[in-house]
Amino acid sequence: MDEKLLKPYNPKEAEDKIYKLWEESGFFNPDACVEKGVTDKNAEPYSIVLPPPNVTGTLHMGHAAMLAIEDILIRYNRMKGKKTLWIPGTDHAAIATESKVEEILYKKEKKTRHDLGRDAFLKRVEAFAQESHDTIVHQLKKMGSSLDWTREAFTLDEKRALAVRTAFKNMYDDGLIYQGERIVNWDPKMQSNVSDDEIEWVEQKTNFYYLKYGPFTIGTARPETKFGDKYVVMHPKDSRYKQYKHGDKIKLEWINGPITATVVKDEAVNMEFGTGVMTITPWHDATDFEIAERHNLDKEQIINERGILLPIAGKFAGEHIKKAREKIVEKLKQKGLLEKVDENYVNRIATNYRGGGVIEPQIRKQWFIGVNKKFKLRNSKLKGIKSGQEVTLKELMLHVVTTKQINIIPDNFEKTYFHWINNLRDWCISRQIWYGHKIPVWYKDGKIHVDVDAPKEPGWNQDPDTLDTWFSSGLWTFSTLGWPKENPDLKTYHPTSVLETGYDILFFWIARMILMSTYNLGDIPFKTVYLHGLVRDGQGRKMSKSLGNIINPLDMIEKYGADATRLSLIMGNTPGQDLKLSEDKVRGQKHFANKLWNVTRFVLENTEDLNMENKPQLMEEDEEKIKECKRIVYEITEDIERYRLYLAIEKLYHYTWHTFADIIIEESKPHLKEESPQEKKDSTRCMLLSILTTVLKLLHPFMPFVTEEIWSLMPHKKKTLLIVEKWPI
Repeated sequence: MDEKLLKPYNPKEAEDKIYKLWEESGFFNPDACVEKGVTDKNAEPYSIVLPPPNVTGTLHMGHAAMLAIEDILIRYNRMKGKKTLWIPGTDHAAIATESKVEEILYKKEKKTRHDLGRDAFLKRVEAFAQESHDTIVHQLKKMGSSLDWTREAFTLDEKRALAVRTAFKNMYDDGLIYQGERIVNWDPKMQSNVSDDEIEWVEQKTNFYYLKYGPFTIGTARPETKFGDKYVVMHPKDSRYKQYKHGDKIKLEWINGPITATVVKDEAVNMEFGTGVMTITPWHDATDFEIAERHNLDKEQIINERGILLPIAGKFAGEHIKKAREKIVEKLKQKGLLEKVDENYVNRIATNYRGGGVIEPQIRKQWFIGVNKKFKLRNSKLKGIKSGQEVTLKELMLHVVTTKQINIIPDNFEKTYFHWINNLRDWCISRQIWYGHKIPVWYKDGKIHVDVDAPKEPGWNQDPDTLDTWFSSGLWTFSTLGWPKENPDLKTYHPTSVLETGYDILFFWIARMILMSTYNLGDIPFKTVYLHGLVRDGQGRKMSKSLGNIINPLDMIEKYGADATRLSLIMGNTPGQDLKLSEDKVRGQKHFANKLWNVTRFVLENTEDLNMENKPQLMEEDEEKIKECKRIVYEITEDIERYRLYLAIEKLYHYTWHTFADIIIEESKPHLKEESPQEKKDSTRCMLLSILTTVLKLLHPFMPFVTEEIWSLMPHKKKTLLIVEKWPI
């Protein structure tokens, strides 16, 4: 027996050495597996693209859960003999990364990006992104992630940039990308608009003001936006206001003097809220903008892009809205237009979750993707939709999930997906930040050039805006496989087998990947979506710096090993449900790794001279134990195939510890003594070694390091790595 087994298992000594062994073997690369004969060249492909972590810092426990789940699926399918590809990569995460670098710049040097200039600032961002990337790669490897590093991608590298420019041009040529003036989520602090996905709603107690508007009472938490309100809107079925007709004119006194208001009847009004009447500010509110669009109403800007009141505000012009609010309320009070103030109103404030700036909606000329515009789908591989058929992006996004061409696990999230798609608005894809893919549009003398490459003639100026990060990450399943160039990887591995990620980005990323893949390839991006929940602390609270309850995956790996950390993130982790995690849970799984090590020591101590070439005849009771083990193999296999990983590991844990260690091994001890009949002794030893071999294979996807280390100590005639051993079915 190897001397290593005489000592306790030490993850620190084993894990880095084993990961290096895997990397050097080339077995993370499916091409190498075929070349070395461990995978058949005609084998079924299996592929996953890693949801790319943002290059803004380090990985957290949510990332670690994602890595554990995906690595289990990859290792299992590799052992099943499939051509298995797991593509690594990182996301430039434009807004998040630029905000982080600006924050560092201001904290250290009291400068903004404008002080440095675009080129100098971008060099700072790129250096920061590279440093973060290196940290992330280190963490991915520490988790045991069997990613094919030869295919690593970055959402802002040149191959992905070509994919972005190609997709933009194709969508522009089909009339799906257009430039228009619409309301956007404007962040005055960042000086850019942000997507709906980047909005974080914060509840806070504010004053709610009831104002006299002619014969009506209206309510608002933002009186500073009301200077241009000249439309009073009510529900057409509200019997309280049936005497007013759509289009009626009413003269009334307002903030800066008398105005004439127009009555508008629209079903967007909530009759149950307040008095059921409201005025609208179309330039600064999305709902009001849509009402104005429906009725062709005027739209007037009240606040500029820096949160400063414009000349329409009269004597308040030039003041910041925060400072002006109380003065405006005082004027309303003096004019007898303030009826009452509710000081306990809880208001939902829209903030940019990257940087915390309060969103001030603005109408701006931006680039959009029209989700309801018809186009002819080229080269359709979708069931139920033919090539050349006229469809909309929204119809495609609904169709592939409705027809089960994409399955969402757990399936209750389908309702959430359908609700979001049915309410999908045109996607604003332009951003006023510097880091990211520049929009492939050039201008000269009133002309516009949209193409993959810049015009060759001088004098053309490129659009200064960059694309929403989700645009490039929406291409991720196929841009990582070489699209738009011809690439055998694309043919072999797309659609990918599964997209595994947190349920919190179902709308933000998954839906956009479906949009981009069905449009650009006429195919689905993945066959299955597996959604895991959030990782919370032991009390069920969100992990945060303010609560001091963050559990760092690297700290857990350092203390207890990667296998224990992985197991703690899989045990009890039901798809779509949040997971409670404490350090005690991680520590508990370290005991299981030790138990497996001790079980191995016992079995190998007692089977050192066993010749498995001349396999002894098994006694009936030992045959039955092996049959029981095979039944477990079938159960575990079915659980993994059905994405019930939490059940698979619970059964494996129970079988290894409570059946194999506590019952089978204990019952075998009398039969291993010197006085035991040789036939029974050999049968027992053969049974123990056979079950241990199977258990190691079953546990490998879940606990790759300790099982690989044990495998290297097993008495195999032909030394192979466990990572490419065949699954025991």
